[in-house]
Amino acid sequence: MSNPDPLYGVTLEQIITRLHDYYGWEELGRRINIRCFQDNPSVTSSLKFLRKTPWARQKTEELYLYMLRKHRLHFDD
Repeated sequence: MSNPDPLYGVTLEQIITRLHDYYGWEELGRRINIRCFQDNPSVTSSLKFLRKTPWARQKTEELYLYMLRKHRLHFDD
C-alpha cells in the first residue's frame, strides 16, 4: 500500500533540487522571498537555511506540492 502523502520519502535536498530544475533560482527566489534562493543560491546554502527555519521550509514544501499538482494536471490533459 502506498503512502498518500506526496512528501513521504522525499528529502529536503530532493525538493530543493526538483524546484530548482523546474523553476530555476531566479523564479524560485521570486516565488519564495528568501535570501538563500536570491543571493548566491545553492542547494547547500538552501538546505542549511531551510533546516533551521520552519516557516521557510513550509513555504518551500508548499511550492513543491503546488508544482506536483500542476505537473499532474498538465500530464492528465
